[in-house]
Amino acid sequence: MEKEVSVEAARLRMADLCARSEQCSYDIEQKLRRYGLGSEEIAEVLTFLRENKFVDDGRFARSFARDKVRFAGWGPMKIRAALTAKRIGNTDISEALKAVEPSDNEEALQRALKAKVRNLDPNDRNDRQKALRYLMSRGFKAEDCLKAVERWRKNDAE
Repeated sequence: MEKEVSVEAARLRMADLCARSEQCSYDIEQKLRRYGLGSEEIAEVLTFLRENKFVDDGRFARSFARDKVRFAGWGPMKIRAALTAKRIGNTDISEALKAVEPSDNEEALQRALKAKVRNLDPNDRNDRQKALRYLMSRGFKAEDCLKAVERWRKNDAE
C-alpha cells in the first residue's frame, strides 16, 4: 500500500493522469484505494473528475475498443470481456463496439489468421482446428472464424 494522500493531492494526481491518458472510473477508483482514501473521498474525487470531463467511461470504452482492434488484434468478444472486467456499462460497451469499423475487425481477423497459419497445413483437419481455436481465443465470433479458416483452405487449394 502506498503512502496516504490527501483528497486534494489525489484529485490533482488523477486529473494529471487523466489529462495524459484515457482512464476509466474503475481504474481511478482502484488507484485511489491504494492511496488510502475512503469511499466518500473516492466518490468526491470521481465526481470532480467526471464534472470536469477528465473521466468519461463511454469515451474510454470507444478508445479502448479502437486501440485493441488496431494494435492488439483483439476481436469484439475479447474487448467486451475486458471492458466488462473494468466495470464499464453494457450501453457504453455496445456503443464502443459499434464505433469500430467492420473493416478494422476483418483486418484484425486476417492478420491474426495469417500470423497463426504460417506453419500450418490448410488441408490438415487438426491444423484448421488449431487456427480456429486461436482465432476464437483472440475474441472473434465463431462464425467469422469459421469463414476465415474456410477461405484460407480454399485459397491454398487454388
